[in-house]
Amino acid sequence: MARLDVNRTAEMEVFVRVVDAGGFSAAARALHLTPSAVSKLITRLELRLGARLINRNTRRLQLTAEGAAFYERAVTLLADLEEAERSVARSEVPSGRLRVNANVPFGTLYLLPALPEFLARYPAVTLDVVLTDKVVDLMEERMDVAVRAGPLKSSQLVARKLGDTRMVIVASPEYLARHGTPRGPADLDAHRCIGFCYLRQVEGWPLKAEEGREATVFRPQGHVLASDGETLRHMVLAGTGIARLGTFHVAADLLAGRLVPLLEDFNPGDTDPMHAVYLGQGGHMPARVRAYLDFLVEVVAPRFRRAAALEPARLLQNA
Repeated sequence: MARLDVNRTAEMEVFVRVVDAGGFSAAARALHLTPSAVSKLITRLELRLGARLINRNTRRLQLTAEGAAFYERAVTLLADLEEAERSVARSEVPSGRLRVNANVPFGTLYLLPALPEFLARYPAVTLDVVLTDKVVDLMEERMDVAVRAGPLKSSQLVARKLGDTRMVIVASPEYLARHGTPRGPADLDAHRCIGFCYLRQVEGWPLKAEEGREATVFRPQGHVLASDGETLRHMVLAGTGIARLGTFHVAADLLAGRLVPLLEDFNPGDTDPMHAVYLGQGGHMPARVRAYLDFLVEVVAPRFRRAAALEPARLLQNA
């Protein structure tokens, strides 16, 4: 690898100025340098290149063949450099490709409906949206922003909290009409409970203790497992069984009576935080990333929090 020379661009610029100005003195005046300083920079450039660029034994500046070829390349390179600098400066206006990841429920209910508003604000941004309940590696998958539920594990990520969601056990009225309503945690064993799993790791349902018993974690052993929350929700709506989901996910279904909250007396009230996460940028964050994070906090988070604040127990009292 060639040795780093921080003066390389300066020498090239001085050389182009000398050629454009038609002489050392005119270039020196334009650059606010002395003629001797300009001459030294050209000499140093020639020594580094190992070729004479300018014939100095004439009254009129005359380029050598090597000098003429170098001048053409130098003009192009300096123009490209200037354009690159302008491009970075323009990037303070949100633009370019933005890759966003979220779990399927949050993405379907909150991110996707808000996309038209974001794109109207920032028409120069191009969005790639990837919805999966799998936790993706932001660096490996080249993601700019991800929305994640639950406690954060990676210390490499910077997070902005969007809110918290409470968990609730739900079933459809049709399912309950056919199979009855569980009155306590022990009754769940007689029901088809749908579990959420990824890579076959089934999540448990924490439950407060029934009278005379210890608190428990119920693990669904039903005939059906789902790999993402939205699939699980549709199964419950279809009357397949009972599931445990976030209130943000089923708030509209509960309010409309499509789903019914169960075992609220035994709900420990545990919540899951929701964060927007991104990789630290070493003090610099692209404008498109900052704009999207601000949009999530300003527009999407309030909608999420309103749904997550639903209290299923009050629905039961008003039924």
